[in-house]
Amino acid sequence: MKRFLLLHFGFQKPTPEIMKAWGAWFESISDKIVDQGGHFSKGREISKSGTKDLPMNLESITGYTVITAESLDSAEQLAKSNPYIASIRIYEVMSM
Repeated sequence: MKRFLLLHFGFQKPTPEIMKAWGAWFESISDKIVDQGGHFSKGREISKSGTKDLPMNLESITGYTVITAESLDSAEQLAKSNPYIASIRIYEVMSM
């Protein structure tokens, strides 16, 4: 099995319905989860031009999950059932 990082994008104030949908999604893929990750809040971007605070909006990375799947296509199918706010980006985690 390969490992994939799912980056969750988009912030919206959680409602009980959103929280229930997320809980159901995590339960539905519990056998594939390597690291349930966490939820992000405040953040900063550091670059050669300086540091800036990052807002919480639809373009924000709001969390991550690491899963196992046979392929990128399989990981995509699992991600499609997620109640995401804006989008999910999937990356294969390469072993060193």
